[in-house]
Amino acid sequence: MCRHLAYLGEPRSPAELLFHAPHSLLVQSYAPADMRGGGSVNADGYGLGWFAEGPDPLRLRRSAPLWTDGDLPALAGSVRSHAFMAAVRNGTTGMPVVEAANAPFTGGGHLFSHNGMVKGWPGSLAELAAKLPITRLLTLEATTDSVLLWALLSERLEAGEDPLSAVTWLTGVVEEAGPGSRLNFLLTDGRTLIGTAWTHSLSYRDTGDGVVVASEPCDDAPGWTPVPEHHAVRVTGAGVEILPLEADRSTEAR
Repeated sequence: MCRHLAYLGEPRSPAELLFHAPHSLLVQSYAPADMRGGGSVNADGYGLGWFAEGPDPLRLRRSAPLWTDGDLPALAGSVRSHAFMAAVRNGTTGMPVVEAANAPFTGGGHLFSHNGMVKGWPGSLAELAAKLPITRLLTLEATTDSVLLWALLSERLEAGEDPLSAVTWLTGVVEEAGPGSRLNFLLTDGRTLIGTAWTHSLSYRDTGDGVVVASEPCDDAPGWTPVPEHHAVRVTGAGVEILPLEADRSTEAR
């Protein structure tokens, strides 16, 4: 499975977590510590998204391994952002290895990442997919479970649903459709950051100036806290909350 991380707080460079930390995302791409049965190398692409001046995030994605991009360390080092997200991908067998399959996904002023897989794909999500507008289905970026999950979540967010409620709903209906799915999500609009721990590891660290949420701790510094299984972490300007994922499993379309 993939590895991902996100940050919310005082502006900092994504390069610190992607390249300079002892267990940076670069290291996690080839030497992950806690994949939990989902592969060993994340070589099927990467993505980085960050918020700058406007409401919509900027994004860079590639289908090659993170370690092959000699320009990204300098580019990431030139950025300072109060909110960013990055991911490296280990694609599920049978799914395409293309740039558009890589997180973070964007839309409506959000960044989204999925670490995991949907059991029984694609049949398990057929009923949920059928509730989406046909134009949305026909314009999906790639034929992967993560891209469809983002389409389902986007529908809720565009309807004005609270992000935590929308993520909780998505976790519940997908687990019901494909029991045993791996559903670690990251979602941010630049003001709130939400992460879910559902079958894969997730930890956070509050430095006082900002909060990092990551598949694995990026260093050995004190303060890394595991997010309990079947719980969400919500980060806002008011602090960090750990909340149970008491999922609403209704598949009612919106």
